[in-house]
Amino acid sequence: MSTEHHHEPAHDQGSSDHAGQHGAHHRGDHQNGGRHGAHQHGGASWRVAASATLHCLTGCAIGEVLGMVIGTALGWGTIATIALAVGLAFLFGYALTMWGVLKAGVRFKQAVKIALAADTVSITVMEIIDNGVMVVVPGAMDAGLASALFWGALAFAFLVAFLVTWPVNKWLIGRGTGHAVVHAYHH
Repeated sequence: MSTEHHHEPAHDQGSSDHAGQHGAHHRGDHQNGGRHGAHQHGGASWRVAASATLHCLTGCAIGEVLGMVIGTALGWGTIATIALAVGLAFLFGYALTMWGVLKAGVRFKQAVKIALAADTVSITVMEIIDNGVMVVVPGAMDAGLASALFWGALAFAFLVAFLVTWPVNKWLIGRGTGHAVVHAYHH
């Protein structure tokens, strides 16, 4: 792991930026033996929670779109397509987190543990919501890849999933769990 430290001041106003909070979390991490969750967290800002949720959405969307495209192209049914999409969403969500953590010099086994701790709840909520939306939008799952209905429903599903998962991530980060466990490795 890099020994470079960010020394930007932590802001205690609601408009604090991610970098300032990151610096405060990063310093606190080293003061507590490297365990990010070992120090007390105040409430997380909405901005930090939005950043974590966007990170989660990025990995989920890559896997979800790939799964939906493969399942739809192969003519699979709704359940098989959703199962593939969910599996790939978890895979890509964890992989995206692990990529950053591995770049920070963390060993693979520890990176897996960090990714599981950081993303499992967020990805689970996101997948339940976005797949639920896809199922309830009439005809979306059967629309086909060339259909505006399919892509419009998928984009809408991601938006709804983001909006529902955002406060969940805010709560998790405020408790020092979820994406908060990854902050020490962001450089």
